[in-house]
Amino acid sequence: DLPEFARKIQDLGFLVKLDTNGNNPKMLLSMIDKGLLDYIAMDVKTNLESYRDLVGGRVDPENIKESIEMIMRSGVEYEFRSTILPEVHSLDTLVDMAEMIKGANVLYLQKFRQGKVLDSKFAQYKSFSDSEMDSAANIFKQKIKDVVVRP
Repeated sequence: DLPEFARKIQDLGFLVKLDTNGNNPKMLLSMIDKGLLDYIAMDVKTNLESYRDLVGGRVDPENIKESIEMIMRSGVEYEFRSTILPEVHSLDTLVDMAEMIKGANVLYLQKFRQGKVLDSKFAQYKSFSDSEMDSAANIFKQKIKDVVVRP
């Protein structure tokens, strides 16, 4: 029902922003082709090789790759965002992620916030320091037009 809902929102005169995990590129393409999206925000969780380990077996890394490419060529304004943390994102992982979204307009790097988490395995994980976040941003700045660190 998502396309129909987006059309109703547009008919009311509102803009439509889609937040996506990228695992359903067919739906994404359908909405782009129908002109239903004014802005797309996609979470990029990790490199393709690690996606299933981090997110779970229901994700298809090829869908993630396809969605990234589709968003970048869609003509719709967009952003990618990644919440990074030391226990998950090694230097090699960050380099792979930068390559994955090479040429993107914008990436928001977000600090992991400890506390209430949906998955208890993350409860003891730490955040990168501000200087480590800046260093991570520099990795992405080599491949992406605008990289912003969010606290």
